[in-house]
Amino acid sequence: MINAALRHRPESEDCFLYDQEHLRLRFHSASGDIASVTVLYGDPYWNLPSADGRYVFQYEQQAMTKLGTGEALDHWACTLTAPFARMQYLFLVTDKAGVSVLVGDRGIRADSQENRLEVSNYFRVPYFHAIDMVQTPDWVKQTVWYQIFPERFANGDQTNDPANTKPWRPADHPGREDFYGGDLQGVLDHLDDLQALGINGLYFCPIFTASSNHKYDTIDYLEIDPAFGDKALFAKLVTEAHARGMKIMLDAVFNHMGYESMQWQDVLANGAKSRFASWFHIHEFPVTPFRDPIHDGGKPQFDTFGFEPHMPKLNTANPEVQDYLLSVAKYWVEEFDIDAWRLDVANEVDHHFWRRFYAAVTAIKPDFYVLGEVWHSSQPWLNGGEFSGVMNYAYTQLTMDHFLTHKQSAQELVERLTDQLMLYRDQVNQVMLNMLDSHDTARLLTQAGDDQDLALQTLAFIFTQTGAPCIYYGTEMGMDGDNDPDDRRPMDWSKLGGKTWQKVAALIKVRRDHAATFGQGSTALTVTDAGLIKVERSGEQHITAYFNTTDREIELTATPVLAQNFQANVLAPKGFVVSVD
Repeated sequence: MINAALRHRPESEDCFLYDQEHLRLRFHSASGDIASVTVLYGDPYWNLPSADGRYVFQYEQQAMTKLGTGEALDHWACTLTAPFARMQYLFLVTDKAGVSVLVGDRGIRADSQENRLEVSNYFRVPYFHAIDMVQTPDWVKQTVWYQIFPERFANGDQTNDPANTKPWRPADHPGREDFYGGDLQGVLDHLDDLQALGINGLYFCPIFTASSNHKYDTIDYLEIDPAFGDKALFAKLVTEAHARGMKIMLDAVFNHMGYESMQWQDVLANGAKSRFASWFHIHEFPVTPFRDPIHDGGKPQFDTFGFEPHMPKLNTANPEVQDYLLSVAKYWVEEFDIDAWRLDVANEVDHHFWRRFYAAVTAIKPDFYVLGEVWHSSQPWLNGGEFSGVMNYAYTQLTMDHFLTHKQSAQELVERLTDQLMLYRDQVNQVMLNMLDSHDTARLLTQAGDDQDLALQTLAFIFTQTGAPCIYYGTEMGMDGDNDPDDRRPMDWSKLGGKTWQKVAALIKVRRDHAATFGQGSTALTVTDAGLIKVERSGEQHITAYFNTTDREIELTATPVLAQNFQANVLAPKGFVVSVD
């Protein structure tokens, strides 16, 4: 037995309340080393007299299930209930040679009845406090998101087009400063098309007043950009979307402001005397506009997003800044009934602010969704009280590294994805945002080498995973595009209802028809002896999906609800099969 690999961390992603009555435990051991893990558990005060008159702890036993195997560890889990909302527990671990040990709060002990009754070595959950439970919105677990880059989705009102607006040509390769006239009226005009596709969550890139086409350089957080429309139009859009069962998520750019914002202009005009000087991280006055810190001695006068001088970084440790941004966050929830905020560059903003932010918005809407943009492991933000989930780049990048770039084998993929699922509590995994492309990356089809079958196979894989899937506008139209700004081409509405659109709609339908299992069921990832990637989702139903990422045909007996490149019980390369028992 490899004792050094035996691992469990209490009150973490290894020990958490899933709901008020159910405690979920995870345990980890070296890959292939352990034959079984059993939990000994009970109420810490439930002691009964023994034959000699001593009071002895009365424990129950429950076997743990092996969830899967990662790169180095096997992962085990079980769900326990406690009639009196408190529990202590110990792990009985048996290796394949039949040797057993007890793993507890104070270390590893030999398995003996004496050690089983030594309560000081038990892990404890003193009380099941609902207020401490990490809670995530159930509606997100049944949502298929659709990301809209407003300036390129549809031009519904040409009267608000910026100067020098270009003709709407989907084949264009946009420049960084180009405008095409997309607006909120264009989104409103196409809500029925999005509903027909099956979308029930709209994720908007920023819509507030800004000078750029992408709007990540906010000038005024309390106004809709005039090129997009006005507040009355946005209110109508929210109402119409809600009437169609669609949720609305807006993009909050609270890490930095735009160069043309009133606050930054005041700093440029008044220097250290500006009442907004402490709103930013300024190291030297007077501030020189547009000085390039990379080519000017490497000493920036003020902190920015990256080294972009148009985006000065906000000092969110300043109470005035916090109060201002919180007023913005609450305003759009209270006045327009939005359902979610996506938080731009969330990992560069301090935790104290995000705790205040989460408390403010969930006080208005308890099931409000708070999504952070974090491109790396995110445990510090996902322990309750900051974010509901994050944009699941680590998970989706691993997927693309197998399906699209072949940087890793199928076995490496399933091991690494299994490890990723162990980083977070189940209810957090269920509301992570799974996207394969966005305004920040090359489009899925381009990454797939313009191979539509490969792109759809990769998309189907993500749709079978734990977490809420998100489609970047135009994927359903078969749009391609290289990295920014080429990934932001005008929407190709000529492909509406076409072959690719129909396939994406069918995929969305399967996801939503079986939303309870896809949204909250368990996930097991393996590779079959023949080389297929097998995904098993268990919950209200049992769903099995197979993906052929090899270069050969593989025989498979299945009755699919959705399939690609599958005929006469043969699954061809770039094919997939989804079956429901």
